[in-house]
Amino acid sequence: MKRFFFRTLFFRTLIVASLASFFHAHAQTTADVSASTDQAAATSPSDTAASDTLAANDYAENYAFDDAHDRKTFLALTEVLRCPMCQNQNIADSDAMIAHDMRRKVYQLMQQGQSEQQVIDFMKERYGDFVYYQPPVNSVTIWLWLTPVIFAGIMLLVFIYRKKKPQTGDLQAKLARANQLLKEDE
Repeated sequence: MKRFFFRTLFFRTLIVASLASFFHAHAQTTADVSASTDQAAATSPSDTAASDTLAANDYAENYAFDDAHDRKTFLALTEVLRCPMCQNQNIADSDAMIAHDMRRKVYQLMQQGQSEQQVIDFMKERYGDFVYYQPPVNSVTIWLWLTPVIFAGIMLLVFIYRKKKPQTGDLQAKLARANQLLKEDE
């Protein structure tokens, strides 16, 4: 009975988690589509493209760049660095004070002539691997990837080994006992 309960609980948890992530993604997509539809209805196509660019890069207007390539590099860097305070927002979208400081530091490092990788390395050294959306695979982070796989493998082995094997000797004895009880009832 316990096995049935835990199996059922395990599968129900998986199903609920899958459905929750599906509906969350669906709601997010629906909200994005309706917001963009409302905005598109309110403005002309040329106004929409210009306002989207300005809204996304308002903070970049505060920094002077020598050429367009430096500006693109700055924008790319601010999108791949995560805000330590907001946790799931990049520093380009975050309004936290630390995100402002990080953008300013990215700009300073770029003005010093450092490459993208050097800026990323500086930020990772200062704030940890968490600040970069593509964390390295090392002895600490490998467990984040392996633990679910190991757990799934163990659960599969438990289900395979706990499956009852038919016991023919017991089956014959049970059938004989059932036949005897039927004969007694007659």
